[in-house]
Amino acid sequence: VNSILNTVDFIHSNGSCVFRTCHEESKRVVFQMGTADAERALRTAKLVENDVAGIDVNMGCPKEFSLKGGMGAALLKQPSKVKEILTTLVQGVKIPVTCKIRILPTLEETLQLVRVIEGTGVAALAVHGREQHERSEWPCHSDVIREIARSASIPVIANGGSLDIQSYQDAEKFKTVTGCSSVMLARAAQWNPSVFRKEGPLPIGEVVCQYLRLAIDYDNPYSNTKFCVSRMLHTEVERGTAIGTSLMSAHSMKELCKIWDLESHLEEAERRRTDRTDQLSLQEQKELGVASFCPSAAKKRRMEVEVSEEGVMELCVQFYMSVPGCSSIAFTIDQYVYT
Repeated sequence: VNSILNTVDFIHSNGSCVFRTCHEESKRVVFQMGTADAERALRTAKLVENDVAGIDVNMGCPKEFSLKGGMGAALLKQPSKVKEILTTLVQGVKIPVTCKIRILPTLEETLQLVRVIEGTGVAALAVHGREQHERSEWPCHSDVIREIARSASIPVIANGGSLDIQSYQDAEKFKTVTGCSSVMLARAAQWNPSVFRKEGPLPIGEVVCQYLRLAIDYDNPYSNTKFCVSRMLHTEVERGTAIGTSLMSAHSMKELCKIWDLESHLEEAERRRTDRTDQLSLQEQKELGVASFCPSAAKKRRMEVEVSEEGVMELCVQFYMSVPGCSSIAFTIDQYVYT
């Protein structure tokens, strides 16, 4: 437990924090992983199972780094490995296990894979309505998702509709069209996380300020914070507007905060963390100083799955990306499920 931030941190052997969560989100966050090894997947799941609401396996990622590792969409044509990974997880952890796939070239091939997945005992299946080679600008095959939902014996989560979803009502429409139990959004939620509000999304400037306050309070890495804000302001960045240019020119959390007049919030958070650190023993401070930002041992506790009043469950997906000329950067991609 990170007693300075009141978080649960998972620390890499090199001292960096690779996953951070907290009590406020612990009953809603689903930990998604990419894997090609059942036993390794189980060891990872056992590390986090007391601090998240569920485990999800990404079997649809088309990125090269994922395919080269035998993960993501590389598993779509390996049903025996899919079965091994999911069965091992379902039998090995006490929280729900789900997975996400892409559709295959034919409906029959896809349904055959779905039947294998159903047989493993997973709680639900998310289906991205595009084939491995199809990109986000290509149409989503909602008709295929609908056929899968019609024939499946487990809840099916529709994914791939972000281009047409800008509000709660749009998500409702996608859910109806696909006949699914719920909807998963990635890009639409990155562009405006308030897309799930029944009353309508909030102005993006307000959302950015709320996000920055949370990023400050939980000492989120600057690089990840800037990445997330750049996704919210992707239109401004692409157009090269004044605020988009200011964002991309920022080189620190302080510079980010200056753009949105949150410097005083940052200073107060830093003072609060300093005060809490001073209250710790020298040994505790030494332990917390091992990682790049306040690590500690994982706290063990049992948590039940919950969704918000609006029927939204958050999936937090964290991974490392190598950037030329930079050290590894941890990016968090937040996906959200509307139920």
